[in-house]
Amino acid sequence: MATVDDSMATTRELRPDRHPPPAVRLRGARLAYGARTLWDGLDLDVAPGEFLAVLGPNGSGKTSLLRALLGQTPLSSGDIELSGQPVRRGSRTVGYIPQQQALDPTLTLRGRDMVGLGLDGHRWGFALPSRSRRRRVREALDAVGALDYADAPVGRLSGGEQQRLRVAQALIGDPDVLLCDEPLLSLDLAHQRAVSELIDERRHATGTAVLFVTHDINPVLPMVDRMLYIVDGRFRIGTPDEVMTSAVLSELYATEVDVIRVRDRLLVVGAHDHDHHLAQPS
Repeated sequence: MATVDDSMATTRELRPDRHPPPAVRLRGARLAYGARTLWDGLDLDVAPGEFLAVLGPNGSGKTSLLRALLGQTPLSSGDIELSGQPVRRGSRTVGYIPQQQALDPTLTLRGRDMVGLGLDGHRWGFALPSRSRRRRVREALDAVGALDYADAPVGRLSGGEQQRLRVAQALIGDPDVLLCDEPLLSLDLAHQRAVSELIDERRHATGTAVLFVTHDINPVLPMVDRMLYIVDGRFRIGTPDEVMTSAVLSELYATEVDVIRVRDRLLVVGAHDHDHHLAQPS
């Protein structure tokens, strides 16, 4: 006969976890290069499906944060976990969209092959073709509207087309966490909107947590749940309404800053000596 303890244990095993671990968790995180500290004492939980924007002037440590989450840069102190597990380099649970950079025009790699690297690019050698793999690559291409140039050499594609392929490559592995490093940089407004909406749709559909580094909050402002704003080692975490205020940014920049709302856009005035890219209207 099962004891009460046995029954309770069985019930616990069958009951789904109502409180899954955060997709990203940092505790007491510090990153320093020599005598220069980028940030210290950073405690941050990012829930599955949450959209966190990461802002700050050039050199504030935004990209370094992504590198730490990718396992490429070790913390000076503190801890990082992804979905309850220690961070490690090459994790397939993490997708990464780098800054838009023009590829070598002589590169003959096809669009579909570039996307397929998101499935097996971490392995040695070439992946054997399979019906399942071809289907997943096609679905990823279709999701970003790239089927028309799936067989074109990526070096001959426009910057916007290449960036769509990078998005597909990052998402094809069904990551728990998507790290985006200025993915809208150098894209026109139409491509900015398309890439942003793809990322937003994906996180709502699959619960992928998004950390989105950007110099301009306006293109993604309607999608942002919270933001992390870093300036000279100081930081603030909160909703856009909590962080994007004159008082908060003046404190972070240690100078007078005005945040002005123009319809549904934000204009930051007074911090341009620190960062000329900061949240300006396009």
